[in-house]
Amino acid sequence: MSTGRIVLIALVLMATSGVAAAKDIALIANKENHLDGMTAPDLVKVCKGQTNRWANGKPVTLVIRDPGSSEMKLVVQRLYEMPIDDVIALIASANHNRQSHPAIVVVDSDEALVKRVETTSGSVGLVDVYAITGGVSVVKVGGKLPLEPGYVLHGN
Repeated sequence: MSTGRIVLIALVLMATSGVAAAKDIALIANKENHLDGMTAPDLVKVCKGQTNRWANGKPVTLVIRDPGSSEMKLVVQRLYEMPIDDVIALIASANHNRQSHPAIVVVDSDEALVKRVETTSGSVGLVDVYAITGGVSVVKVGGKLPLEPGYVLHGN
């Protein structure tokens, strides 16, 4: 294999890995929540388990991917603003004494995340925009939808 071809392959791999890391994350909600928008500071409170109930009295449940996964890098950086080990400890603390209705649920895939939000009253989730289905609502954050300029969870 020629040096030029190796360099070309390396450039393609670097370019595609940058695209994969630059995902836009959407805030989604259970349709029964009737949640249209949320401020970024309020989203941070939900992410940290500091918001226990919605205005309608329903318990709040946040559904996310593993905080250590590449899919959650943007969320950890922009919303949690703390090391991964601290996020994991925060999740355990937020769920303490909430076995029947945890504050934060960690799932293994985007598909599982969307399904959990779809079937759990009072839930919201943070998921790759391309995993969204019609079974959930997309929630504005800071007045912006995913893919709009200035959206807080935009991948670039």
